[in-house]
Amino acid sequence: MSPTTSALAAVATEAGHGHVTFLGAGPGDPGLLTLRAVEALAAADVLIAEPRVLDVVRAHARTDADAPLLTDETSTEPGTPGVGDAANLVMAAARGGRRVVRAVPGDPGLDTDTAAEMLACAAEGIPFEVVPGIAAAVGVPAYAGVPLRDAQGTDVRFVDAASVSERCWTEVGQSDGTVVVTTTLESVARAAGELVSAGRKPDTPISLTVAGTTTRQRTWTATLASVGQVLKQAKVLPSPEGAQPVIAVVGERSAPALRDQLAWFESKPLFGWKVLVPRTKEQSRALSDQLRSYGAVPHEVPTIAVEPPRTPQQMERAVKGLVTGRYEWIAFTSVNAVKAVREKFEEYGLDARAFAGIKVAAVGEQTAKALVDFGVKPDLTPSGEQSAAGLLEDWPPYDPVFDPIDRVFLPRADIATETLVAGLIELGWEVDDVTAYRTVRASPPPAETREAIKGGGFDAVLFTSSSTVRNLVGIAGKPHNVTVIACIGPATAKTAEEHGLRVDVMAPEPSALKLAAALADFGTRRRLAALDAGEQVTRPSERRPGARRRRSTTS
Repeated sequence: MSPTTSALAAVATEAGHGHVTFLGAGPGDPGLLTLRAVEALAAADVLIAEPRVLDVVRAHARTDADAPLLTDETSTEPGTPGVGDAANLVMAAARGGRRVVRAVPGDPGLDTDTAAEMLACAAEGIPFEVVPGIAAAVGVPAYAGVPLRDAQGTDVRFVDAASVSERCWTEVGQSDGTVVVTTTLESVARAAGELVSAGRKPDTPISLTVAGTTTRQRTWTATLASVGQVLKQAKVLPSPEGAQPVIAVVGERSAPALRDQLAWFESKPLFGWKVLVPRTKEQSRALSDQLRSYGAVPHEVPTIAVEPPRTPQQMERAVKGLVTGRYEWIAFTSVNAVKAVREKFEEYGLDARAFAGIKVAAVGEQTAKALVDFGVKPDLTPSGEQSAAGLLEDWPPYDPVFDPIDRVFLPRADIATETLVAGLIELGWEVDDVTAYRTVRASPPPAETREAIKGGGFDAVLFTSSSTVRNLVGIAGKPHNVTVIACIGPATAKTAEEHGLRVDVMAPEPSALKLAAALADFGTRRRLAALDAGEQVTRPSERRPGARRRRSTTS
């Protein structure tokens, strides 16, 4: 905990009061939360967050923290608080001696309601602190590739169109500085008209961005005179979504020529792609994180459930054999195998020290990482292909002079292939091939997800094994033919083709992370081909029959 936070918390405790942290949650990207914000969230007893930022901050709060759900408007139903009730909730919790985090979009210093809540705390002697966040008016243009200042040091003015005075419109209209306007999609043309009426030239460039800093971000460029027509031609307006917040930047720095060079976020290789990841949540975490780094929106759908073996005695004997010196080696071929052995260790009161004197092998990077998290550094990992075959390439043959024990413990799934067992026997080793866990087909996903799979709502699906192909088709149906199919290797691709799927992408080696990188390369080539042809860059799902086509001047 930071010195400031520690001091404030100590004062609050001594005085018998609670403590309030007014926290800026930023413009939408969870990665823009500050370290201080994460620290405060982890210590909070109560989390009171605006609906727009609840998902951004909730992941960092304690699971036992109270987090009353707020509606967007003041509640009309008893027991359901609205945003207008937030101040009362903050004060009630603080009076009860609790540590409260009050999270708001952007930066709390730019929120007038937050200022009023701070004054209320000060009036009652309740200690509070402010954790600044990235204001939307600054963060969104940065993600849109629209710099607000350059070497010439042009003035920048920030305007909230909902509360701006006529005098302010006149001042910014008569200046030649950059104006950042916070408004809504349906009101941006009106704001542009105010600027023109106040003296700005009608051909002054304007860029406007909705859902800024998220993978739903969209940016249009126009002029003050044409912005309304551009939105109509893009079929964005009229729309029920017209009340969406917009950050508009007026001035030469929003010109299309600059965005072509600086739109780093929306030009990510998989920007906005909805990618289906049919693995268990534990297995898909690293893969989903990598997909997000490419701009994708991963959607995890478990196709396999992991269960204990039907007869646990074999596994119990093998684990006891580890302790009594029965084995020279133990080989892990999956993260699930590591988890199964670790759980059995914990059942017997053992820890990583039980591996002392035993050589440990891991089939690949993710399995090795799971072992390191357990406190075990593998002695052997494949130097080449991360697979059973790659592990065998580096596995030493049994040598009775140097190997006092000739036996290998191999904890695996009930449906594992025989490649590793056969290869180890050929190298002279005795193998205890033990079922450490069973894989069964998972329950079907929700109806909405099944419909998206079959109807082309996903842009891509990543298949990391033949079983994920069979199980996904079995529980949810066959992906639509517009969906990009990416497979981890030839065997998985063959299974996909047997199920009538067209394979578009294959990993250069059997690694889930390499598969994600291959999909990103595919997305890059697809984007560049569209740009070279002078076509609009679209996602695969936008090509399906009946999909809503949206035109914009950016991708």
